[in-house]
Amino acid sequence: KPIIENITDAIYGSRKTICVISRSYLQSEWCSREIQMASYRLFDEQKDVLILLFLEEIPTHHLSPYHRMRKLVKKRTYLSWPQAAQHPGVFWQNVQRALQTGDAVNTDLLTGPTGR
Repeated sequence: KPIIENITDAIYGSRKTICVISRSYLQSEWCSREIQMASYRLFDEQKDVLILLFLEEIPTHHLSPYHRMRKLVKKRTYLSWPQAAQHPGVFWQNVQRALQTGDAVNTDLLTGPTGR
């Protein structure tokens, strides 16, 4: 199968999609395709099926070329590994909670539209 078809099948065939965002991921030619497909599913199904997990601090202005991701970061709560480094147990509990319910609980270890 073509790569884009594999990406689409994986995203639509999964209960949830976790996008682990790093600078390397943003440099990948497939980054925008993956985010685009996950965003389509998010808006198409009107269910919380996308979890954004930032592996490192990335300033919002670095997300400018990635229009969909920038919009998602402004509107949704997301998980931030650097903010959770001192409390990894709580971080993984929040990941588990997001996988189970789709609702990331807003704690000090999470960031959202008001956090940046």
